Amino acid sequence: MYYSSESSDSENAADTSSLDYSYLMLDADSLGVHLRNSVREQHIQRRKSNAGEKNDKKRASEKNENKRSSYAQRDEGHAGVKNEDLGVSVEPAVVGSTAGDNNGSSYARRDEEHGGVKSEDLGVSLGSTAGDNDDRDGGHDTITKRLLLQHNMLLTLPFEIVKFSQLKSLDLSNNNLTHVNDFLLHLPMLQTLYLQSNNLADDGLPKDLSVLSSLRELNLSGNKFSRVPPQLYEMVSLRYLYLGSNEITEVLPDIKALQNLQVLHLGGNRLETVPDELGELHQLGALILCDNQLRRLPRVISNLTRLRSLLLHKNNLCCLPVGIVKLRGLMELSLRDNPLVTRFVNSCAREIMYNPPTLLELAARVIKLKKVPYTTLDLPQTLNAYLSNGQRCVNARCKGLYFTSCVEHIKFVDFCGMYRVPLMHYLCSSRCSSKTPDYYRAQSSESESEEDEPLARMKRVLLG
Repeated sequence: MYYSSESSDSENAADTSSLDYSYLMLDADSLGVHLRNSVREQHIQRRKSNAGEKNDKKRASEKNENKRSSYAQRDEGHAGVKNEDLGVSVEPAVVGSTAGDNNGSSYARRDEEHGGVKSEDLGVSLGSTAGDNDDRDGGHDTITKRLLLQHNMLLTLPFEIVKFSQLKSLDLSNNNLTHVNDFLLHLPMLQTLYLQSNNLADDGLPKDLSVLSSLRELNLSGNKFSRVPPQLYEMVSLRYLYLGSNEITEVLPDIKALQNLQVLHLGGNRLETVPDELGELHQLGALILCDNQLRRLPRVISNLTRLRSLLLHKNNLCCLPVGIVKLRGLMELSLRDNPLVTRFVNSCAREIMYNPPTLLELAARVIKLKKVPYTTLDLPQTLNAYLSNGQRCVNARCKGLYFTSCVEHIKFVDFCGMYRVPLMHYLCSSRCSSKTPDYYRAQSSESESEEDEPLARMKRVLLG
């Protein structure tokens, strides 16, 4: 299945930066205590580490100073020997001077060493005071990247969560959350957020959730949403969005704003339709719409050229849009538990109604078919837009076209050279007969005589 996510690599890596408080049955207060203790312990370890580094630097500095003193004394000794060779009687003065210098140098070094020790002692004292202050006000965790809090008894998030400013992954699944407070918005580095299997409703998320501009994966499955939370439409950086097993009845056209979306999971809801704007999510690789109440799919589904997995099982589909055969990269198509059998195809056909074309449509057809010349300045903008939306009849023998009035006709065609699936054809007129277009007959053995073949002789429909 095509269910990749960015968190899979990090989960396989060493969890050196993970903090796990899962399966402890903690409430918000208890969790807050654990998080505070964790931050305090981290500061203690950091202070010890800093003190060790200071001691190492001190020892290295003393060693270098001793080496410099040794070199200085050796150079002075060499200078004394040279003066004797020159016959200059300056030994007492030299010796006295040397002794004085050595004593002075020794005292200076001793004072510097005592002074250094006092300064470092003072520094340690100050550092300890600063650390104590950090411990009292909580400080911040700068190490933890992944925080596991699943399977607890959380009703809300504790304030201490804001101390984990470097957090990239937060798992709050399988709790009792009814509301996610604004503390979450203080995690600017967050990339994955798991909130599945809670009690979140339509007002359960922060209104400014879109400030989490680094968020790539969001799992809200198994909650009580009746609609897609409107703030999600503003999270344009999302790549993986899971909204399965909720009570969602509508997806707004605003979904087209999520242009980086690669996986969209809407299975297990109460959807009867999905918007045409789904066809504008050109990066989509997996679309899960199973276990809903869908009767039809929008024709624009054929625009999803990167689609690899399309799960449609457990719906009320009696046909598929004809353009679905253009999805050459589709590796997984699940249609089981849909009424894609003969008796339901016949019942769907009885429900198809043909609305006679309006005068506007008839006039537009004449203009297009007769190639009546016109410019954009000759007509109002609405009419220009209307004329640009004409669709050709799928009948290869017919050269007609339509705008809003068409005849819907179900026809079985070959799919992937192995199965027959019922596709919806759109014809320009009730007098127009259907003929399978060439672009999905490449490997079909269908002939003119097969058009009247009884449905009982059709090959099996793809149900896997």
